[in-house]
Amino acid sequence: MNGFARSFATIAAVTALAATTVITSIEPLRAASPEEPGATVPSATVHTAGDDGQAGPGAATGGHDQSGTGGAMPSMMQPHGSMTMDMHAMHAMHAWQMESAIPVSSGQDAFGAIQEIVARLEADPATDWSKVNLEALRQHLVDMNEVTLRADAAATPVAGGVAIAITGTGRTLAAIQRMVPAHAQEIDGLNHWRATTAALANGISLTVTSDDPKEVQKIRGLGFIGILVTGSHHKPHHLAIARGEFPHAH
Repeated sequence: MNGFARSFATIAAVTALAATTVITSIEPLRAASPEEPGATVPSATVHTAGDDGQAGPGAATGGHDQSGTGGAMPSMMQPHGSMTMDMHAMHAMHAWQMESAIPVSSGQDAFGAIQEIVARLEADPATDWSKVNLEALRQHLVDMNEVTLRADAAATPVAGGVAIAITGTGRTLAAIQRMVPAHAQEIDGLNHWRATTAALANGISLTVTSDDPKEVQKIRGLGFIGILVTGSHHKPHHLAIARGEFPHAH
């Protein structure tokens, strides 16, 4: 038993010595932790190789940084200010990404058109809100939808241009009767065109002609919907309707 006790005591002493050595080695690293104020990093002995091949001033020893910065730790040892700036930059980038991800389209054409008009009215200090009539604009956009998507259009070539019978029933017919004659007045004289309309039992006949052979080809190529969208009067017309400047919107 005495021999066993001596062996156990020897093992315990060696273990204690090893633990002390490990703790002593860790202490400098703990002292260099950026979380503790006033922490310093143990300096490295720097040597350079001389002519005899031995290490001299300029060569790092002990496995420390060889960049010649006096043993400074790498980027993990940067002050907290740098990390704070990085976090601000990350937050700014995230905010920009979220903002740029917002859809641009309103999702519905008529909704978007009215939204644009409202923005213009709000931006104009001269807007008389007592006269604003956005419902009239909405009804006009309904007319546009009916004429553009639901009306029937049958084109017939005539001397110098084209005659188009635009017909429909119900709400579509009413929209044709409001829109087509008014649009013909707007484009009459545009591009040296002549535009006239005549009533039909179920719609309007639109005739557009020109003395210029090139314009004749263009008129026929445009057809009903191309002629309908020709000219730049329609967008200002929407703004005028919204401002209440037309007692009867068309």
